[in-house]
Amino acid sequence: LLCVDKTFGFESAFSEAAMAITRAHVEAIGAPNGIGLVKLMGRHSGFIAAYAALALREVNMVLIPEQQFKIETVLKFAEKRLESRGHLVIVVAEGAGQEFFKANEKKTDASGNAKLNDIGHYLEQALLEHFKSKNMELNLKYIDPSYIIRSAPAYPTDAVFAGQLGSYAVDAAMAGKTGMAIGYWKGSFTHLPLKVATSGRNVISLESELWQSVLKATGQPFDLN
Repeated sequence: LLCVDKTFGFESAFSEAAMAITRAHVEAIGAPNGIGLVKLMGRHSGFIAAYAALALREVNMVLIPEQQFKIETVLKFAEKRLESRGHLVIVVAEGAGQEFFKANEKKTDASGNAKLNDIGHYLEQALLEHFKSKNMELNLKYIDPSYIIRSAPAYPTDAVFAGQLGSYAVDAAMAGKTGMAIGYWKGSFTHLPLKVATSGRNVISLESELWQSVLKATGQPFDLN
């Protein structure tokens, strides 16, 4: 959301995602030329993927909707990484790489929201075919923990934060406030007009400190095109 520093559930989500990545890493280091490929939530923005990667520092490449990439670049990076270290962990947000799919493959649900094509499966097949063509052994494990993450109980910090939001929401309602939500901005709880909150979408800037931290942690190139 725009104009908020923190939303409830986010910390729980990327913490659960980090657990899935840890298991992918264990699988990757347990076999020759092991790749752990994890697809995470993130239809239009890659915040969960980015924060989960930073939480672990075991991820070698993060692919997000905010950055287009060439599959050839990903394959070359994977090949170089396996040759030098013998294992690789890739995290991809579900909305990344949708440009690889044909326009007539795009569908919508009952609410008119776009049904995303499975970028995780696409990457899985591309990696398998690439290394097969190189006659290189590959042990790839693809993990999609989406509903495991979504159905996880709230972490205590999120539970406390959600309770505070609820309390301030009741106070606002009793004061006659409408058309607004409770936000958290620069250390304070705020009354955020819904028109402002829904006026755009918060996405990762590729020039931001957050994304620069991801690049440093993973060692992936800035330009994937």
